[in-house]
Amino acid sequence: MDINIYKENPKTQFLAQEHERLERAKADALQTAEADEMLKELAQEELKEIEEQQDALIKQMDEILAKDKEEEEFPNEIILEVRAGAGGEEAAIFARNLSEMYEKYAEKNGWSFHRLDESLSAMDGYKEASFEIKGQEVYKKLRYETGVHRIQRIPATEKSGRVHTSTASVAVLPVRKTSHVEISPADLEITFSRSGGAGGQNVNKVETAVRLLHKPSGLVVRCTSERSQQKNRERALSIIAAKLEEMEREKADKEHAAERKSQIGTGDRSEKIRTYNILQDRVTDHRIKESWHGIERIFAGDIEPIISRFAQG
Repeated sequence: MDINIYKENPKTQFLAQEHERLERAKADALQTAEADEMLKELAQEELKEIEEQQDALIKQMDEILAKDKEEEEFPNEIILEVRAGAGGEEAAIFARNLSEMYEKYAEKNGWSFHRLDESLSAMDGYKEASFEIKGQEVYKKLRYETGVHRIQRIPATEKSGRVHTSTASVAVLPVRKTSHVEISPADLEITFSRSGGAGGQNVNKVETAVRLLHKPSGLVVRCTSERSQQKNRERALSIIAAKLEEMEREKADKEHAAERKSQIGTGDRSEKIRTYNILQDRVTDHRIKESWHGIERIFAGDIEPIISRFAQG
């Protein structure tokens, strides 16, 4: 058995060393059994005990590696991006509605929900906003939320009572512990600014907000949530890495499009996935052609019936 695979992982390293120690003890017991007939039976009992201990160690190490593999595929940290689409101010309000829906859903699951950056519209909607969500199974549950969400309702500002259709796009980016992309410092352009506040009164006097440009891809990330430049820089860098990995995944998916026919959706943020019809009190997911009623409850974070439907798929 090749024990090296366990020695390479810090979580199983000590257990692998213990396995090797038992292997040496096993060799000693074998030698004793062969050399001394009187001690043979005792040595064989010891051998049996050692092998049972080794089997238990292997089982424990395999479980740790399996958990690591699942965490790599479905990490417990994501970046959620919400961006207003067609519909002007109403689209920005809808983007905020969606953000608050996910925040309330995160609360129900005991996840942490942390705002990284936001750009507000005139009526306090979100032109765009990004959040960090951490918790058990967060990516596993929310990975199918990526795409264009659409709302049909009569806006409060609409005097003639006409129904408006507005859109907002959602992107769910997994943040993995081990990044598969290499980012050269020479490819980054970093600028610092003050984190803005309402009416200028809460504006930080220190330039803590970080804007990170990845020159080869043109990706730009802003992070304003932390009080220090360093922490905002680290967060922005992790978002850039997550975005680059997602771009690589999308490229690979397009190359193997035929293999994805059995999957739900393409995971493309330009794909229209769901409509929230306020007048009919109905949410319809177009990928699985299924509807749910109770929009007020859904916007209050009760989206588990929708989420779990995708988990089955």
